[in-house]
Amino acid sequence: MQAKPSFGVLLVTGGMTHQENYGAGFLADPRARVVGLTDEPDVDERRDRLNRGLADQFGIPFLPDIREALARSDVHLVSVCSEFERRTRVSQICAEAGKHLYVDKPMVTKMAEADKLVATARRRGLRGQMFTQVGAPYARRLKGIVDSGALGEIKSIQCDLMFAKGFTGGAPLGAPRREHDPPRRFTFPDAKREIWTTAVYSLTLIRWLLGGPRFRSVYATSANYFFEEHYKRDVEDFGTLALTLDNGVTASLIAGRIGWHSHRSSGPNFTRIIGSKRSFLLDAHSPRFEISSDRKWAPPAKDPIDPMGFWSSTMERGNAQPKPFWHEPPTVPGRSDQALFLDCLEQDKEPEVTLDDAAQASEAMLAAYRSAATGQVVALPLPR
Repeated sequence: MQAKPSFGVLLVTGGMTHQENYGAGFLADPRARVVGLTDEPDVDERRDRLNRGLADQFGIPFLPDIREALARSDVHLVSVCSEFERRTRVSQICAEAGKHLYVDKPMVTKMAEADKLVATARRRGLRGQMFTQVGAPYARRLKGIVDSGALGEIKSIQCDLMFAKGFTGGAPLGAPRREHDPPRRFTFPDAKREIWTTAVYSLTLIRWLLGGPRFRSVYATSANYFFEEHYKRDVEDFGTLALTLDNGVTASLIAGRIGWHSHRSSGPNFTRIIGSKRSFLLDAHSPRFEISSDRKWAPPAKDPIDPMGFWSSTMERGNAQPKPFWHEPPTVPGRSDQALFLDCLEQDKEPEVTLDDAAQASEAMLAAYRSAATGQVVALPLPR
C-alpha cells in the first residue's frame, strides 16, 4: 500500500514563471501533495489568467485569495514564484502564516526586507530554501572534490556561467549603457537582468562549496553585448564580478545570456578552483560524446511574449528541440531541488541553501550593481 503524502504544497503564482518547473517537481515527488495554486487577490488580469492556466494544466484547484489558502490546515509549505518586486512581500505573508518556504531565485530586492523575512522564519521555526543548482551533478562533483581535501586549502574560485538562449542582435556596441544604483526595475516580459538571474547560481555555489563564508567586497561591471530586448529595457545581458570572502578566499564570475547559436548545448559552465596543493577545472558538460551527423537543428520560433525562451510553456508551444550535438552521460547522481527541500523537512534539518544564504546572494548582487554604477569596490554588508 502506497504511503500517504507527508507534505501539502501550496503553489504561489503560476504560468510564465519557474513555477512551471517547480510545481512539476513537487507533483512528481510521492512525499508531496500539491493542494492548489494561489496568489494575491489584486493581481492584474494577465497574472490572474496565467495563474488559472497553470492550475488547470496541473489539474489542481485555483485558490484566488492567498491568505484564505494559507489558512488551510493541509498546507505545510509554499513554493513562491511571484515577480521579483513582490516576491519578498508574498514570502513574508507565507512565513507569518507559519508555512515552510521554497522560494524562487533571487529571493529579495531589498535587504531590510530580507532581514525581516529571515528573522520571521527563524522566530516561527520554519525551514526555507531558495532554488539553486547545488543539486545538479556538476555541483555534486565539485563538492566531493573540495571536501576530499585533494586541492588543499582553497584560495580562489572562478565561475563562468552563460545561457545559450535568445536571438542575438540589435545591441549597439558603440554605446555602452550606464548602470543604475539601485536598479530601477527587475521584472520584464522580454528580458532579464542577467547578473540578477544568472550570477545568483554562481554566488550560492561558491559559498556552498566553501562551507558558508560571507562575502566582504564586490567589484563588478555590466554591459549589453547581445540583445536588443535588454538594450531597450536598459538592463544588462552580461556581467562580471570579483569578490572577497571573510575566510580570505577570492572569487570571480562571469554571468550572462549569449544566444541560441553560441554553444552546442545549454551554454558555457566552467568552474576553476585554485588550492594550496593543486588546481582543478570542471566543465559541467563533461564527460561528453560529440556527435557529427546531417541532422539539422534550429531554435524555436521567436515567441512575441517570450523572445528569450525563459519559460517551459513557451518552449513547448514553439516545439523547441534539444540540440543534437553532444551526449552527456550522467556521472554523479543529481537530485531535483524540490526533492532536496522535502528531504530537509522529512529529516528536520537545515537546507543546503537557506534563506540567509539567499539573502547573502541578493546582497552581493545589489552591491554589484552599485559597483558597476560607481566604478568602485563596494564593501559588505550594505547599509540598511
